[in-house]
Amino acid sequence: MDDLKQVTHIDNVRLSDDGQAVVILDQTQLPGSTEYLTLRTPEELYEAIFQLRVRGAPAIGIFAGYALYVLALQEKAADGKALCAALEEKKDYLYASRPTAVNLGWALNRMMSVARANEDKSVGEILEILKAECLAIHQEDIAMCRAISEYGLTLLKDGDGILTHCNAGPLATSRYGTALGPILLGKERGVNFHVFADETRPLLQGARLTSYELQRAGVDVTLICDNMASIVMKNGWVQACLVGCDRVAANGDAANKIGTSGVAILAKHYGIPFYVLGPTSTVDMNCKTGADIRIELRDPEEIKEKFYEKPMALPEVKCYNPAFDVTDHELITAIITEKGICRPPFTQSLAALFKKKD
Repeated sequence: MDDLKQVTHIDNVRLSDDGQAVVILDQTQLPGSTEYLTLRTPEELYEAIFQLRVRGAPAIGIFAGYALYVLALQEKAADGKALCAALEEKKDYLYASRPTAVNLGWALNRMMSVARANEDKSVGEILEILKAECLAIHQEDIAMCRAISEYGLTLLKDGDGILTHCNAGPLATSRYGTALGPILLGKERGVNFHVFADETRPLLQGARLTSYELQRAGVDVTLICDNMASIVMKNGWVQACLVGCDRVAANGDAANKIGTSGVAILAKHYGIPFYVLGPTSTVDMNCKTGADIRIELRDPEEIKEKFYEKPMALPEVKCYNPAFDVTDHELITAIITEKGICRPPFTQSLAALFKKKD
């Protein structure tokens, strides 16, 4: 239980002890080494998001709140209006690092909204308000993860085989995680699952992070290559698929790590429930369908060279390296949020979420 507590409470994003910087666990170094980075400059903060040193939609949102506050501390603004003007530029700069992840823009806009609402106050007062807001974002995420985990656990039973893709555990959030939350919460309560973790090419988040979290938590986990998902489903070893999300459109189309849509298609073929888990902050009601989601294209060298001792393809070979794909809403059994479980038609069930009182 002590080991499980350590896993579900990973200290992956926080303010530094002096409150002047953001401290993160560098996820690019896992599982080989545990390294923390202290980040202060706009360039350092941007690079941490872009290079996936901090990753996972909720964790990016927490990081973004802290980052804008830290940058606000560095401004030499004469008054509140000047501070807000300067922060708008910093907000746009940070947002450009990973525009697909809706939580990044959500957190940055939330921070800017409270700053703008108080721009007539002194700089010192605004800084205190911004600090309170970024801390609130973090605390709300902790409560959100627990609620998602509770709802998700109701859809599973002891002994189920579960297939995951990418990483949506404590490293990607604050506590428990989203897609891994029901598994870890179940483990705390004596409910056992067997998890098949897709390695998730080309950045191997499933291999490096998900299997790391689950193994440390004492969960029965088997790592598989992405192209092995079909055979474990066909063998009858999978009773549910749990994945996270980086953006959900108003019709239920969900963007997640590349390869997720393929898992959903296989699950549909084999009659396996496919669940998307994420906070309501990831639901973008201004985005009508998945066709409106901008997909980030990453460096082709991630396919040819990353994690290899030598390149695995000729230098002149072209690569297509989208970071995400979009799973059609018709392939999704349910979307699980901190406010409840949404089922088709998602245009109605998602809209109803935002009418609920917290």
